[in-house]
Amino acid sequence: MSNLAVVAHAANDLRVEDIGEPQPAADEAVVEVAYGGVCGSDLHYWRHGAAGASILREPLVLGHEFTGVVARAAADGSGPAEGTPVAVHPLTPCGDGATPWPADRPNLSPASTYLGSAMHLPHTQGGFARRVALPSRMLYALPAGLDVRSAILAEPTAVAWHGVERAGSVAGRRVAVIGAGPIGQLVIAVALHHGASEVIATDLHDLPRNLAEARGARALDARDSEAIAALHADVVIESSGTVPGLASAISAAGRGGTVVMLGLQAAGDIAAPLATAITRELTLTGSFRFGAEFGPVLEALAEGSLNVDGIVTHTLPVAQSLDAFATALDASASSKVVLAFGEDA
Repeated sequence: MSNLAVVAHAANDLRVEDIGEPQPAADEAVVEVAYGGVCGSDLHYWRHGAAGASILREPLVLGHEFTGVVARAAADGSGPAEGTPVAVHPLTPCGDGATPWPADRPNLSPASTYLGSAMHLPHTQGGFARRVALPSRMLYALPAGLDVRSAILAEPTAVAWHGVERAGSVAGRRVAVIGAGPIGQLVIAVALHHGASEVIATDLHDLPRNLAEARGARALDARDSEAIAALHADVVIESSGTVPGLASAISAAGRGGTVVMLGLQAAGDIAAPLATAITRELTLTGSFRFGAEFGPVLEALAEGSLNVDGIVTHTLPVAQSLDAFATALDASASSKVVLAFGEDA
């Protein structure tokens, strides 16, 4: 019974190969993976051999968005029992002994690891495999009413949830979302869940704009700079991770407003209209990964209070991973692309 995994070896060298059976430590459970969501960082490892400053130096099993069922519980008795459906929190917070960080914000720990990341050497192997060994503390039993397929959006929703809450309360406020890809769609869902009075989303493509409108947002073409500048939004969440997107976010913000930089910009210096941010007294705040939001996200998904309809546009078997990644790369034709890892997939 092969343990097929999606492994990035170098730029443009993505392979589906048997990695053998996992060998769990005492505090690790073996999880039979059901579904995995393809993220932008996975695409960067495939296309460029790096995601930001994280550069491939050895083969890396990709994937930090995935769900499954506990096939073998941890030997030390910790974590969920065998047969429990779970979602996975991929962060391991860790200090470096020199850099201070707020203890209540584990996502900011300076030496943290993240599943499917090449930040450290050896790399932190991910979850895009049929069977993986994971620390039991990463495993969250799914609440009643939430299955492993629906829970596949838990990790990116937690990223969006964290980003929205970095702006403070959005209840009764007008929120603009720059970039309506999968994360942007989830930001829209979370902003509406949190009581935003109106959400306006921008994107270059028809598909994400249509999805945003179906979710209850108003949609604008990202090239319509005049309409974006006229938004005067209370809160703007930049989800595209592009230089033009950041400029649009500052332009869209009303005086005294808040801009959350959620999309990860390229390393190094980038141009931004900071004079506008200064004269409007904007609050610019970063948002990176997430921490304690994972549990509330699972509960919200289970109760159906988050409208995530239509965000998953494609589901392909792990054997067709190259096709899945190519599909995910085309933002005009897809939103979230999901891999199915079952033995019959």
